[in-house]
Amino acid sequence: MLDNIGVKTPSNLKIGCHLSVSKGYKAMGEDALSIGANTFQFFTRNPRGSKAKEIDPEDVAQLLQILKENKFATILAHAPYTLNACSAEAKTREFAVMIMEDDLHRMEFFPNSFYNFHPGSHVKQGVEVGIEYIINMLNSILKPEQTTTVLLETMSGKGTEVGRTFEELKQILDGVKLKGKMGVCVDTCHIYDAGYDIVNDLDGVIDEFDRIIGLDKLYAIHLNDSKNPFASHKDRHETIGEGSIGLEVITKIINHPKLRHLPFYLETPNELEGHAKEIKILRDVYVE
Repeated sequence: MLDNIGVKTPSNLKIGCHLSVSKGYKAMGEDALSIGANTFQFFTRNPRGSKAKEIDPEDVAQLLQILKENKFATILAHAPYTLNACSAEAKTREFAVMIMEDDLHRMEFFPNSFYNFHPGSHVKQGVEVGIEYIINMLNSILKPEQTTTVLLETMSGKGTEVGRTFEELKQILDGVKLKGKMGVCVDTCHIYDAGYDIVNDLDGVIDEFDRIIGLDKLYAIHLNDSKNPFASHKDRHETIGEGSIGLEVITKIINHPKLRHLPFYLETPNELEGHAKEIKILRDVYVE
């Protein structure tokens, strides 16, 4: 039972995990509380398809009340993996526009939240072509009145992924007209797999991000260990402390003076009970 894990709250650490929306929005808030989380991430729709759960305004209102009463940090919605804004296929790009436009409309039920997406794969068209497609999509969808901040996720660099370097993300951000609606979500597994050595040079990687993109654009962190060695470009998440990044480095990340104020979202291969254990471990090593 989750009650036996020993949840440690409250804390200044903003920590949560990916939760299933299958039981509804209020249920996600209750699940988060049951594991000692004060934020969470969820898919806007089927991650491998396009079907979205119908929004029940009463259910949403109950979730928003839970978030308010328990002083949750900003929640994060994740776009489906099927969204590829820089595909070589026009139909796939059109699908991406349709999905993101609908997602951002739905996100207004959850004011002032984050919406995270993978930039996509250029499929041998070249990274410059891919970046241009992504910029065009964002400029066609983002609206001045939206309350949602859209986050580009750092990628591991497998295949023809866009977003494997800070420079690529910077190019996208520079091309978007409504810059105040955009930011970045750093995935610790992805950047380590991409070749940013957060194990031996965490400060150097943070400084490089700040120099190229700016820490003011870093809104969230996917906190994941990695199954793979450094610079493997494979993107396989591991439970906290059991991968090649390790608990010592994860501890440095959540306590780093330039990062500790950010919300952290676990995407590790765990069920609720496993996430509860991870969150307890992280709360125990977090310096209040």
